[in-house]
Amino acid sequence: MITQDNTCEKILFKYHSAILNKVVEETLLAQKVDENSGIFKLESIPFYGPLIATDDEFFAEYDSELDSYIYKNTTKHSGNSIVLVVIVLEGLDIEMICDEFEALDCEYEVLNDQYFAMKVPSEVDYSMVKHQILKYESSGIIEHAEAFLSQKHLGENV
Repeated sequence: MITQDNTCEKILFKYHSAILNKVVEETLLAQKVDENSGIFKLESIPFYGPLIATDDEFFAEYDSELDSYIYKNTTKHSGNSIVLVVIVLEGLDIEMICDEFEALDCEYEVLNDQYFAMKVPSEVDYSMVKHQILKYESSGIIEHAEAFLSQKHLGENV
């Protein structure tokens, strides 16, 4: 789980979410890389599908009216990917599903008892993760969305 410390900032992301099919605002934590030039590294796992992944670097500008940094654009991709998962089978323990993906070296953040966002690190073979996703999906247990796939993972997508 990500915790805020003195080197992290809350960054406001405002974007059209293809997942929700509407404009959303999401506040995510980011590590300061170069505060003078406004470069940050994303620490959080996004929940609603901005075109950025955990550990990507990006430019954010401070907005004094909002008293917040606002995401502007990604400057360096990490190679990580983000997958969003909804548990559709009622009564299923979300932690059990999350643990299966954690065993594949993925990290996750749970929003509620039916929804989580997952970071697929660049060094993980996405075809193995996708195989597990499709196994659960074909059994009617989950539905998923590939919110952001890195170039590496796009090549491994089955």
